[in-house]
Amino acid sequence: MKKLLFIFCCSWGSISLGQDTGLEPDQNKVIDSLYREDQFYVGITYNLLFNRPANINQSGFSVGVHMGFTRDMPINKRRNVAFGLGLGYSVNVYNQNLFIGEEEGTEQSVFINLDGEDFDRNQFTTHLIEAPLEFRWRTSVPETHKFYRIYTGFRVGYLYHFSSNFKQSDLQIRQTKVNELNRWRFGATFTFGWNTFNFHFYYSLNSLFDDNAEIDGNTIGLNPAKVGLIFYIL
Repeated sequence: MKKLLFIFCCSWGSISLGQDTGLEPDQNKVIDSLYREDQFYVGITYNLLFNRPANINQSGFSVGVHMGFTRDMPINKRRNVAFGLGLGYSVNVYNQNLFIGEEEGTEQSVFINLDGEDFDRNQFTTHLIEAPLEFRWRTSVPETHKFYRIYTGFRVGYLYHFSSNFKQSDLQIRQTKVNELNRWRFGATFTFGWNTFNFHFYYSLNSLFDDNAEIDGNTIGLNPAKVGLIFYIL
């Protein structure tokens, strides 16, 4: 995760350098009347879990790092209204008190509420390949990259790797095989902002676990949500 944050910081620096500096434009520069906007993105989010069972709570800072490419496809002459379709990668960490293990000799997962228990770490991490689809509106013109934007859309993802990590004094348990996962992810997105800084929101429309994942006789569910910043590169 530290390596991903380092990559994010480097990418952010590149984005900042690539933004309009506010200097007088080059009079000899040829204006591209068929320009496209915001085709590469890098984001960082604070991750939340909704639809939690009783006494399942988050703790610490849960972070997500996201990056990818979205093909910008303007649909009007001014090119300030467009669709965006892309492909990206997302890694997310969730710190909480839901222990995930495996029943010995079976492929049945074990879910335990750690409320009131003393432990050093309990988190799960998800790695996803995602395909964002957006409807885009902005106040852009060919001469500058500083403009307001509102992007809303839908995101399909596939959770190709999952790992849970429990640590307590000299005991550590890792679990990567969880059959109760809903690996296909579907979520709604909303992004708005100006120039470099843009606020990004994501809410999962389906639960992280299927109906076979239960704790104390109740379905676990869990609908991830993400709130943070996203940065665009042309």
